[in-house]
Amino acid sequence: MARPRNFDRDHVLHAAERQFRTSGYNGTSVDDISAATGLGRGSLYGAFDGKHGVLMQAMSGYFGRLAQGPRKALDGPDEGALERLHAYLLHAVHGVPLAADVPPAPDRAGAACFAAKMALEIGASDPEVKRLANDCFSVVRAAVAECVRAAQRNGDIDPDANPDDLAYLLLTVIRGSEVVGANGHSPERLTSIAESAFALLPRPHHR
Repeated sequence: MARPRNFDRDHVLHAAERQFRTSGYNGTSVDDISAATGLGRGSLYGAFDGKHGVLMQAMSGYFGRLAQGPRKALDGPDEGALERLHAYLLHAVHGVPLAADVPPAPDRAGAACFAAKMALEIGASDPEVKRLANDCFSVVRAAVAECVRAAQRNGDIDPDANPDDLAYLLLTVIRGSEVVGANGHSPERLTSIAESAFALLPRPHHR
């Protein structure tokens, strides 16, 4: 089957990402991707080299979106860094938005981190998935750590605390909240988790 003239690569990859989010990698067939994207099997193999190629390119596109979100939310002057970190944490525990050109996820599980979902399912046996997932985690951790450093410079977080350790803590809380949320816990519970994590950030010692 020839590739459609109006082939929109990004839209196809976003639709495929949503399908993988919903069914998992092993639960998604080439026919499922074809139905979700509107591309025939031949076009999928010709353009993406099959299901695994679609996954790799979808994860790469997700990484590109993910790299922008935390930086945009967390970048800024030192003054206000703690407030930005608080707002980001409250927002992040409720999931990762899908691309703008696909419908919202029907449930909390569908809004989980795409990289984390694929890493848990096949990362142990797929080095490419593991590498891309680690890249996705690293870009979030780096943005959070830099915001922590800004809050330290402004005197809002203990200057002796390790920014990378705190970033890993918050990243773990965010990704762990996806498991809790996917199992039916309420948005109010997820907000409570975020507030508790924020309260754990060490504040400066008053002398």
